[in-house]
Amino acid sequence: MAKVLTIPRDQDNAVLTVDGKDVRVTNLRKIFWPEIGLTKGDLLQYYADVADVLLPHIRDRAMVMKRYPDGPKGKFFFMKQVPEYRPEWLEICSIDHPSAKMVDFAMIEDLPSLLWVVNLGCIDLNPWYATCDDISKPDAMHFDLDPVEGTGFDRVIDTALAVREALMQLGIESYAKTSGASGIHVSAPIVRGPSQKEITAFAREIARVLESVHPKLITGEFRIAKRPAKHVLVDYNQNAWGKTLASVYSVRPAPRATVSTPVRWEELEHGVRTEDFRIDNVPARLHEVGDLWAPFLARRGRFDLARLAKEVPGPKC
Repeated sequence: MAKVLTIPRDQDNAVLTVDGKDVRVTNLRKIFWPEIGLTKGDLLQYYADVADVLLPHIRDRAMVMKRYPDGPKGKFFFMKQVPEYRPEWLEICSIDHPSAKMVDFAMIEDLPSLLWVVNLGCIDLNPWYATCDDISKPDAMHFDLDPVEGTGFDRVIDTALAVREALMQLGIESYAKTSGASGIHVSAPIVRGPSQKEITAFAREIARVLESVHPKLITGEFRIAKRPAKHVLVDYNQNAWGKTLASVYSVRPAPRATVSTPVRWEELEHGVRTEDFRIDNVPARLHEVGDLWAPFLARRGRFDLARLAKEVPGPKC
């Protein structure tokens, strides 16, 4: 993975010509992470460095923009509708959205559009689960493992391994990545076909069975105040229409600029930590191990969830 672009460090604003497109970047020397001295320019540089691996995972998908104009400690806001001042070359995905009728979402198709979106103060990237050609049929099923406050990360790892085992018993290959925050995301590439409602219902049944098998570890309680201590929520509802998760290789608005990073199951078993994967070391890791989530880009090897739903009344553990 080669570095394709150098972000200026000696100026606040610049116009970069990338692949024949002009991208204006601003406030490059603005400190975003004061504890570790990282700037907005460092954030843009990270995304430029990982773009060739990241872009295939987010291309052709509507992007919900979560903007932090003053960095992780500042106020943030969500932006779905792409602003009118977007560059003419930025592609959009128009979705009939219940909250606002037709919404024109930005799509990140190439390095210029990636830089343009990140320059708006988008620290992490939150793409739609399905591509724009059929926004209601995702190509993956997700489980967001969310620990109750005060729960150790070892218990999150134990939960991830339990989810993997449950999926393996159904013949479903799954992959894990750190959320970049306190949890782990476990996802499985699937054949497109089932709706988000159907995928959510199937994931809900898996979560329900997991809670019954591991009552001292896993909870299905969505009300935060009601969740039992030292438990981990297996959040199946992240599959619902309109929901998003931070994409693979997204920087998170955390104190050490951690990155949502794919990990091998053996790494989880050996006790990796969220803080092991940061803006300063993930590009080197990609050079070393490559894209561990490459199976999500392949046509072959995807699980046919529609077929299983017809053959099996409900998942078993």
